[in-house]
Amino acid sequence: MNPKRGASLAALMFALASGVAVAQEACSASATTDLERLYCEVVAEGGGQGLPSQADFRRNQPQVQALLLRRPAKRLGLSVPTVTAEPAQSKPPSTPQAAAKPPKPEPEQVQTETQPARFGRLADCALKGERIVCPDRQFKLALNQPNRALAPGVLEDQNRLGLRPFQGDRSDEQQVRAYLSNAYDRYIPKMLAIGLGANTMSFTAFHNAFHTLEDGGVDFAERMERTYQLLKKDKLNLAVQARYHDRLPEKLALCESINFEIIVCDNVATNWVFVSRSR
Repeated sequence: MNPKRGASLAALMFALASGVAVAQEACSASATTDLERLYCEVVAEGGGQGLPSQADFRRNQPQVQALLLRRPAKRLGLSVPTVTAEPAQSKPPSTPQAAAKPPKPEPEQVQTETQPARFGRLADCALKGERIVCPDRQFKLALNQPNRALAPGVLEDQNRLGLRPFQGDRSDEQQVRAYLSNAYDRYIPKMLAIGLGANTMSFTAFHNAFHTLEDGGVDFAERMERTYQLLKKDKLNLAVQARYHDRLPEKLALCESINFEIIVCDNVATNWVFVSRSR
């Protein structure tokens, strides 16, 4: 081998190795939770194939992060921390009012920012722990379900999240919220279908993920699809906890109907999904 060429190859290999080491150090240095540190360790050990980028990983709730890590961590003989509570840094940065899900209008009712109209007349309902009782039906808190309780085929490749790409004007917040409202109304039933009712994002987190991804040149619908496919694969091979905490919404004002059978409640940090007994 030509000595100069050999020296160049050695220098290139050293530079590549140094770059990898620097990236691994940067990952570890920026990790703020046990799950983020485990993510860095999995990537450093070569098990990060199929995992999202570190930035995208952080946008998921801790329960989803744990699901994403379970399979690669298991292959490497690493244990995944038990998720019992959500750390403060996992909360989306905006306030609940900034990304509140736009209410669905009722006929001949004027909406205001301070008193939005609510779909489904939840004012006639009562929040009773793990139930929401309405005059015509009851809703029960949705938990994660074992695979044997799921409909046939929901964990197969053909079951897609199926969000359409945003094609409007991102500077028009009304267009953005209308798009995200429709997308969220599809996302929640799709998560319930694969038995992950206790692993859903709040609308605020959904809203923030959209802006963060699109600001970075990443198609929100495509990335959500990839995440959904990863969750299905993990759900197919790994058991999940029925729930991760015992917290419950404190008041009905935190809740909103997304359709006749599903009510979603959130305090920004935590999301709860309630489904009717007919579902």
